Amino acid sequence: MRVSRRAGAVAITATVALVAAGCSSKSDGGSTNTSTASTSNASITIYGGQPENGLLPANTTETNGGKVIDYLWTGLVSYPDDGGAPVNALADSINTTDSKVYTIKIKPNTKFHDGTIVKAENFVKAWNWDALATNNQSNASFFSDIQGFSDVNPSPPAGSTKAPAPKAKEMSGLKVIDDTTFQVTLNAPFSIFPTKLGYSAFMPLPDAFFTTTPDAFGKHPIGNGPVKFVSWVDNQDIKLTRFDDYTLSDKVKIKDVDIKLYDQDSAAYDDLVSGSLDFMPQIPTAALAGDKYKTDLGDRAHTAPTPTTGIISFPMYDKRFQNVHLRKAVSLAIDRQSITDKIFFGTRKPATSWSNPLTPGGNPTDCTVCKFDPTTAKSELAAAGGFKGDMVFYYNADSSHKEWMEAVANSVKNTLGINARAEGVPTFAVFRQQIQAHSMKGPYRAAWQQDYPSVEDWIGPLYVTNGSSNDGQFSNPQVDQFYKEGTSAASLDAANAAFAKATQVIDQQVPAIPVYFYEEQWGTSQKLTKAVVTNVGELDLSSVEVSS
Repeated sequence: MRVSRRAGAVAITATVALVAAGCSSKSDGGSTNTSTASTSNASITIYGGQPENGLLPANTTETNGGKVIDYLWTGLVSYPDDGGAPVNALADSINTTDSKVYTIKIKPNTKFHDGTIVKAENFVKAWNWDALATNNQSNASFFSDIQGFSDVNPSPPAGSTKAPAPKAKEMSGLKVIDDTTFQVTLNAPFSIFPTKLGYSAFMPLPDAFFTTTPDAFGKHPIGNGPVKFVSWVDNQDIKLTRFDDYTLSDKVKIKDVDIKLYDQDSAAYDDLVSGSLDFMPQIPTAALAGDKYKTDLGDRAHTAPTPTTGIISFPMYDKRFQNVHLRKAVSLAIDRQSITDKIFFGTRKPATSWSNPLTPGGNPTDCTVCKFDPTTAKSELAAAGGFKGDMVFYYNADSSHKEWMEAVANSVKNTLGINARAEGVPTFAVFRQQIQAHSMKGPYRAAWQQDYPSVEDWIGPLYVTNGSSNDGQFSNPQVDQFYKEGTSAASLDAANAAFAKATQVIDQQVPAIPVYFYEEQWGTSQKLTKAVVTNVGELDLSSVEVSS
């Protein structure tokens, strides 16, 4: 899951209204007490984890690397902290008359961190490289709306799992007009396309990227955002510093940012309480009991809703989980209310939909298998012919997932009589490696933090065949067809109607299990006199002020 998190306060122009015009306002977002006592030479230390891969925008699909990408790069549009409509960031204008051909003009004379100017061709070259199948970028499918994508990233023919070689290296739908203007032609009208352009897959790449290897660049990335890369020591820290040549509105006031890479959130919480960590985006479950975190942190404790859902995914490549009746039985056997009450002490809400309630275009009650229904669950298990052997629910053990995953397994065991249990994988990195290798041997913990404010983001990446985060390898032709109808719709209403049909099929097929909606409990040190979290719960660096 990935998301761009900064909001730029810039006006936009368009023949058709594409993204919100005018200035984006910062919400309270749970900000600390306002102070003017910030200093331009200050440094802060914030929570992080070891990224799964090198820091390449089109190859980062998890939040450890994602937050760093979002700090290092600025895209064409950005998403306000208050969850409002996207606004122009690096884009000066995004124009269209038919929602199929878009003319994008970028602001002139902005710079990459190596001092080179960001030009239109830096977007076009980056998108072509990202989409090319031979470059194996996880987010390549985000470019599938663009004309010519099938030539650079062809699908396997019917009855085969092997795709043919690309016919071209560049998409025909991308054209550089001049240094600050490029044109994007889609396969069909798609009104949501501009909303997607703040996601990291669509970031520009400097000329230097094309003169080195992706691995080398990923370890020493060159972005165009308000902070630039300094160093990365695996499992220790990633250091960033202010980019003084940054000219857009979300400049940072502080100088240095040290992202400390933790392998246990309990250790991070101890550092937060002691004051040696300045920001932690999620309080561990153990500290939620009896509002312990409020006692520990006082006015440094904050709460904010986020468009994130806790999910359990099925490995559809495992024949044991290919029976839809079994998947329905497991979902209906989970007592979500009990889990959110007893494990999360009411700080989460039971999931009731396939998208998050904060997501535009979604239906907050469209998950019919999200209820706790032991009678129907047992009937579905009988229809599946039962389940033989152990059903192991996997999670990464370096964060606070043990308690709720054990509660899920116990609920399934007690309701269905299946020998279900939860088992931790030592680290998030190893956990993700197993997921990416499609070697999971049972249902596993997942979560989805929306990349951009549209219900489309809860369907395409997760449940469309070969979606960028379709790690369970679910595939259904009806979902694919309704999704295609949605992405070909010229109006937002028509698109959302098609996406709703796709969601109905997903609900019938149950490729995953929505369990709970997040509400973020986060904390700061006394050192921060002002801090705002983004609409997805990460620290907005441009908001930070530090006491002298």
